[in-house]
Amino acid sequence: MIPPSFEYARPASVGEAVRILADAGEDAKVLAGGQSLLPLLRLRLAFPELVVDVGRIQELRGVREDGDTLVIGAMTTHHAVLRNPLVRRHAGLLAQATATVADPAVRHRGTLGGSLAHADPAGDLPAVMLALDAELVAAGPEGRRQIPAREFFVDYLQSVLAPYELLVEVRIPKSDDWSFHYEKFHQVAQAYAIVGVAALVRRGDDGIAQARIALTNMGPTPLRATLTEEALVGADGPGAVARAAEAAAEGTQPSQDLSATPEYREHLARVLTERAVLSAAGMG
Repeated sequence: MIPPSFEYARPASVGEAVRILADAGEDAKVLAGGQSLLPLLRLRLAFPELVVDVGRIQELRGVREDGDTLVIGAMTTHHAVLRNPLVRRHAGLLAQATATVADPAVRHRGTLGGSLAHADPAGDLPAVMLALDAELVAAGPEGRRQIPAREFFVDYLQSVLAPYELLVEVRIPKSDDWSFHYEKFHQVAQAYAIVGVAALVRRGDDGIAQARIALTNMGPTPLRATLTEEALVGADGPGAVARAAEAAAEGTQPSQDLSATPEYREHLARVLTERAVLSAAGMG
């Protein structure tokens, strides 16, 4: 289909982009890699008066270290994230999950920041940000603010970003001493997850000392499986992990669609959590 008509701006800096967004108010949409916005435009599900293309802002690209934190520019493509040695070394869960995003063509164009700002609960990376305890940095007319991932996603396709704010970078604590695994159930290789589980595990002398479990597509936002995280402390074998995974779907609000019923998604959450934790903990 043909998208509706709109004005187009292509700022060269974050400051210029923020000024344009502030002037436009709620009538503007940000174009990053285009893998989320362009389909909405073609299907006429979005009607912006202005599209702000941030593709030429070089300061929004790249990966760097800041002490014990990785800083990833919002316009860094999935392909660049996946291949970056710092990400592989210090945020392996992100690299593993990014490899499952769509297909190579989408990964070469789609961006980390665009995926997160889109706030689709079926997307792989929002849940990964929760598991990694990431912070997302937004720039606005009054400066920058850091938003914990657990506070960033507020509803289906909605984040806390104001219309005049631009997501500029993602800050991820290094997780070198955690083992990890991303488990995803989907119908075909390029499809969104019917359910996904991002697991980080820290082992101790007596089994699992700490765990972080985040769920993809189990509600209108990504979710942490806190009951399972608590139950995993001290788990020292597959049986204990299986028992802890039984609580993975507690407190979730899975949807019903052509792919799955809520009950089936709850079953998948339990099964995939068990698999992800066993793999991350080296028990599988």
